[in-house]
Formats: sequence, C-alpha cells, structure tokens
Amino acid sequence: MAAPPELPKEMQAIQVVTYKSPYEIRSVPVPTDLLPFELLVKVAVASNCHTDSMVQQGVFNSPLPQTASHEGAGTVVRVGGKEAEGRGFKVGDRVMIGLGVTTQGCFASYVRADSRSTTPLPNSISFLSAAPLACAGRTVWRSILQTGLQKGQWICFVGSGGGLGHLGVQFGKALGLKVIGVDARDEGLELTKSYGADVVVDARKGKEEAVKAVQEVTGGEGADATVCISDAPSAAGLACAVTRMHGTMVQVAQPEEVVIPFPELIFRDIRVKGSLICSEEESRGMLRCIAEHGVTAKTVPFHGLDKIGELTELVHGGKIQGKAVIIVDEEQIEEEKKLGAKF
Repeated sequence: MAAPPELPKEMQAIQVVTYKSPYEIRSVPVPTDLLPFELLVKVAVASNCHTDSMVQQGVFNSPLPQTASHEGAGTVVRVGGKEAEGRGFKVGDRVMIGLGVTTQGCFASYVRADSRSTTPLPNSISFLSAAPLACAGRTVWRSILQTGLQKGQWICFVGSGGGLGHLGVQFGKALGLKVIGVDARDEGLELTKSYGADVVVDARKGKEEAVKAVQEVTGGEGADATVCISDAPSAAGLACAVTRMHGTMVQVAQPEEVVIPFPELIFRDIRVKGSLICSEEESRGMLRCIAEHGVTAKTVPFHGLDKIGELTELVHGGKIQGKAVIIVDEEQIEEEKKLGAKF
C-alpha cells in the first residue's frame, strides 16, 4: 500500500467569523485529528447553498468561526479508523461530501467528513456536479421519493428554476414522471424549460392563472403532488393550490413561517409533508439514477477561494441560474477527465 500523501499544517478557509458580517478568508490548521468514522478529504469543488446564508445570519446558532459550505466533492487522503474502513472507504476514493450546518465546511483546501454521510462517486459523475448534489441534489431527490408518485403521474415544482428545482425537474423526468415547473424569474423559467419540464408556469401571473394553467394539462385535477422549493411568502399556498384534491405537498423551502390557507388543508384535504435530506441508501440511489440517465447540475464556477466576494454578489443579486460553486483544486478537475467523468 502506498504511503499517504504528506499534508500541509495550514490551509486557507472561507469562514463566518461574526454573524451578519461578510465572510473572511483565514489561515487555519488542516484537521488531521480524525475520529474512527471520519475521513479527511482534499476538496476539489465546494458549492454555495441557501443554507449557507442562514448560517451566516445566525439562524442555527452555529459555533464560530465556521468554515462555510456544507456540500462538496473531493478525494479521500486519510481514513480515520476501522469504522470508516468498514464502510469501504480508502485513500484515493472520489467522494461526495454532505455536512451539517454546525460543522466546519468545504470552502477550504481540506475538510473532515463523516463517512456515514459521505458517498463514493461513480467515475461518470464529475466533482463539479457532485458538490451541489451533496445537499441540493439529495434534498430534492428525497422530496420526490416522499411524494410516492409512480411513472406517468404529474409532479409540480414551485421554485423550479433554482439550484434544487432544476435538479428536481431532471430527476422527475428520469423517474418517468410528467413535470410542471413554476417559477417567478425569467432566468428560472428559462432554466426550467431547458431541462425538459413538460409544462412551464410563470407565477408572476398570479395564483388563479397558475392554477388554471396546471389544471388545463392535468384534466382539471391539478398535479398529483407538488414540491415547494421557493421561500416566497405565498409559495406554500400556491403549491397546495396547484395540487389535486387529496394530493400531497412536500415542503422543502425554509421561510420563517410556512403559510397555507386553511381551505387547502381542510376543504381540499392536501397532505403536507416536510422533507430534508437523503439517507445513505437514498444518496446512492440518486447517484445511480444520475449515472444511468445523465442528470447534470447547472453550475456557475468560480476559480479559487479568493473569489468568494464575486460569488456572494452574484448569488444575492437574484440573477443566477443553478448553483454557484468554487473550484478549490484545479488539479483534481484535470485528473478526473482521464476517468471519463461526463455528468
């Protein structure tokens, strides 16, 4: 067995140092003190998530300083012990890293990852796609599973043109569902259409028009189930309204309050579920689906941790299509091309 690579003692990391303040790039120790179930991963790509802004605002009371980005991808350079080894991980494995909101994240050269929420990558899936899949992909994948729909049924995504939404549209099509996308931005509507939604609805035309548009293509019934990804105040209510009577609405977005008019719950008997992120088994199922059907994440890449200011400016400007990511290690991106990574 080859000796593990020599590691630096310090690395650069993008951190939240004070709540409600801009990120800072700081020099921090490389985290080599691994627990038996942990992995040390050299980060290739780290992705920005809406939840990162919630961490930055102090919503989760995360301990500070905290390195940002809880979704990433890279290569294992250390295995903590028997637990991680027992899960099949070894040095050199390409992995997708899913982290919590109170742990040190992926906007750094290295990250300490829990092997129980880390998933091996098929060679066909690129680091660039895998990073956003670690949270956005796994979240929307599980939301679709929670609907319980079968091939040929109608699923609707409210907020279909965002980071989660454009993945949801592709997953829905890959699973044989008929897909309706609802969005309120030109960029979002364009992205929804480009990724193959059967029907695209502009939410800016109002609730009545949106409901009418959905019912026109579903025989007057409405979608069999709807996933709400938008945190706009009216989004949850709209998601219920476009769903057929006795149908299911899965709430993924996390506004301060989820507002649903009582007639949707009582008179129309809409069943509302909350959903967050995949189990390990569900994550592996998602990656199998991607490898088989060619689902891709729309990314806007920034090269280097020093581009965090440009990234946050784009994200907060509301014009982004898909997910903003930072390529942390260009060398790993070049290496994976030899493996035939195409999705």
